[in-house]
Amino acid sequence: MEKRLFHQRHPVVFGLFVLTGLFLFLFGGITFFIARLIHPQAYETTRANAIGVLRLQGVIMDADKSIKILTDFRRNPHIKAVVVRIDSPGGAVGASQEIYDEIRRTARVKPVVASMQSVAASGAYYAALGATRIVADPGTITGSIGVIIKFPNLKKIFDKIGYKTEVIKSGINKDIGSMSRNMTPEERQLLQKMINNVLKQFIGAVAQSRHLTVAKVKKIADGRVFSGEQALNLGLLDKLGNFTTAVQMAAKLGGIAVKNPPLIYPEDNKFNLLHYLSDMKSQVLGSVLWNRMPALMYQTN
Repeated sequence: MEKRLFHQRHPVVFGLFVLTGLFLFLFGGITFFIARLIHPQAYETTRANAIGVLRLQGVIMDADKSIKILTDFRRNPHIKAVVVRIDSPGGAVGASQEIYDEIRRTARVKPVVASMQSVAASGAYYAALGATRIVADPGTITGSIGVIIKFPNLKKIFDKIGYKTEVIKSGINKDIGSMSRNMTPEERQLLQKMINNVLKQFIGAVAQSRHLTVAKVKKIADGRVFSGEQALNLGLLDKLGNFTTAVQMAAKLGGIAVKNPPLIYPEDNKFNLLHYLSDMKSQVLGSVLWNRMPALMYQTN
C-alpha cells in the first residue's frame, strides 16, 4: 500500500498550520514596521555616546516602567547621559517618590536632565527634583508643591434615595473617608496630620535638590503653580529652554563631543499590539477604580 505524506493524509490540518504561519509572519512584519515608524531609534541601543530619553507623561500612577527604563539606561555603557521628558500634572505620592529616587540613583552614575514640557507640576516636579539639572520652557506650568486627597460625600444623595450602608469594622477609623456619611472632626485631624507629614517630605526634597532653605520653600509650598520663568527666578529650576536645550545640556554634562548625539528611546516604547490592547484595558479599569477609590496625590487641581 502506498504511504501518503502528512499533508496528503490531513490536508485540512496542514492548511491550518500554513495559514497560522502566514498570519504570524505578517503580524510580526506589520508590528515591526509600525514600531519603526513610531520609534525609529528604539533599536539603536548600541550606538556610542548616546543620550537616553525617558518620557514621563500623563498622571503618574505607576513607577515600574520608568524604573526599568532608568535602570537599563544606567547599565548601558553606550548611554552617557539621560533626558527625562516630562509632561504631567503629577500623580500618586508613592509612584512620584519612586521615580524621584530612581532618577537620583541614575544621576549618581551619569548626568540626568529633566526637560519640562507643557506641564510638570506637583508629583511630576517632585520626580524632576532627582535630576542633575532641570530645564523648562518660559510658559511651562510647574510648581504646585503640595499634597491632596479627596473623598466623595454622597450622604445627601443616599438619604434622598433611601440608600443606607451597615458597617462592621475592626477599629474606629477603619472606614475613614466613607462616602455614605460626613467626616468627623477627629478623622479630619488625622488625615490633616498625614497630609502635613507628606508635605514635609516634599518640602525637604525641594530644599535638598535646589539648595534652598526649608523656610524659603515653605513660603511657596501652598499648592500654587508657577510659569517656567517664575520658577527660574525662585530657584526651582536651572535654565529656560526646550527639549533641544536639555539634550545639549545633557551632552555637555556627559562629555559627549559630537554635535548631534544619537537619542535612544527605550525598548518599552516599541509598538506591540497585545501590549497596546492590555494598556487600554488597564487604563479603562484604572479610570473606574480612580472614580471609586481616593488616593493620596501630588497633583495640580
